[in-house]
Amino acid sequence: MNIVAKLEETAKSVVPVIIIVLLLGLTIVPLDKILLARFVFGGLLLIVGLTIFLLGVDMGIAPMGERCGSSLVQKRNLPLLLGCAFVIGFIVTAAEPDIQVFGDQVRSIFKFVDKILLTFVIAAGVGLFVLIGLLRTVLRFPIKITFAIAYVLLFAFAFSAPSSFLGIAFDSGGATTGPMTVPFIMALGLGVATVRRDSSSQDGDDGSFGLTGTASVGPVMAVLIYAIFLSRAHLMQESVEAVQEVAVEFGTGILSRIFSPFSQIVSQVLYESFLSIAPLFALFIVFQVWLFKMTARQALRFIIGFVYAFVGLSVFLIGVNGGFSDAGRALGETLGMFASERGGFYFALLVGTGVVFGAIIVCAEPAVWVLSEQVEQVSGGTIKRRALLVFLSAGTALAIALSLWRNINGFPLRNILVIGYAVALALMIFAPPLFTGIAFDSGGVASGPLTSTFILSFTIGAAGKGASDSFGVIALVAMMPLIAVQIMGIVFKVKNVRSEKALAEKKASVAMR
Repeated sequence: MNIVAKLEETAKSVVPVIIIVLLLGLTIVPLDKILLARFVFGGLLLIVGLTIFLLGVDMGIAPMGERCGSSLVQKRNLPLLLGCAFVIGFIVTAAEPDIQVFGDQVRSIFKFVDKILLTFVIAAGVGLFVLIGLLRTVLRFPIKITFAIAYVLLFAFAFSAPSSFLGIAFDSGGATTGPMTVPFIMALGLGVATVRRDSSSQDGDDGSFGLTGTASVGPVMAVLIYAIFLSRAHLMQESVEAVQEVAVEFGTGILSRIFSPFSQIVSQVLYESFLSIAPLFALFIVFQVWLFKMTARQALRFIIGFVYAFVGLSVFLIGVNGGFSDAGRALGETLGMFASERGGFYFALLVGTGVVFGAIIVCAEPAVWVLSEQVEQVSGGTIKRRALLVFLSAGTALAIALSLWRNINGFPLRNILVIGYAVALALMIFAPPLFTGIAFDSGGVASGPLTSTFILSFTIGAAGKGASDSFGVIALVAMMPLIAVQIMGIVFKVKNVRSEKALAEKKASVAMR
């Protein structure tokens, strides 16, 4: 892996966001100068942290997942494979930093929700559907039928659950697919698929993709069931309190005011990063003794990869939480206030800013980088990484626009989700199975730590007193790639058919001569 090239590409994804916020914050949407300075410093940390983290994923986390999947399949013990799949899904999800952040955000709105219980409910949902996803791969059950059944059941629960919890449930599916969970789950599925792959997989559905998309269904369904039980206990009738503005205590002097928020969260972030890495590292030790039995040199490379991942994740989260997301909320609050008071130009500016942020930020998500590189690798370069990022950006931009429009006009989230997922399921009829798997995986990876911090903060700020309506933005970000990437697959399919037809005509013409 070329770390210089990776640093350059990461910077290209983040720097445009920094430039846009600075331009708005210094001109027509004035923001506090200290806040902007913190935002810039946080952005620099984000770039460096993401680069180091991706290096660690390539060296340790992804190879471990592939070895784990292939080794478990080679044991030819299905109960063992499924049991390990559930445990792995549960452990890595419960330790995911995004889930901790998401739980705090839910608690800030719904005080009656037990954060620990919510975390375990989400983790159990992921574990169960990782199990189902690997079982699908082993049995070679069609991916399209799997998703059709899963989402029909999902929406059956959605219509039974309280509407006030609908956004939280669908957001949880995006929050689970964070920087630690996605690389490992994707690699685990690829490892199982590699062993099971044979010449009979003519339709492109060899199981290489789709596990992350399947896993994303689990937490949504689990939280919906949790919400139904809460409703029956009459807890959903409690009033929703407005989100309090985060008060930042500044020290004396400009430098202290800029850097003190970062220093204050270092210990907490290191602790959260350790909790994220430790379960996977413990699994590595167990599997090394029991399954892998690698040489000391091979094991050392994996360990170095884990160290890189820990350092990179820590720097990344310090940058995001120390100043990057605060600027997003402040910008959203100011634009939302201007849009409600003055309308017209500021309404268009609010939605337009959200669209640009959505298009750019998805390219900076750690899991998106991992998925796009894996897609290009598995497809042998046939599916270009850049093309996938273009379609993901377009889908995410539209999702943010829909979310902001919903915040302002107040129409039900359920209506958008029903229509959107109906379109996604209908597109499965026409899209190649490989692209269907990639699409549902993309829905999970698009909603990572940047979306659940910066974008969610931006929409919460724009929603103002109606902050409970801002939940659902992650759900929409997770939904739109399902449509966008399958459209990409249909375009890809049409182009291939035309190319093959043109080639056949050319050969026929040559033969006639």
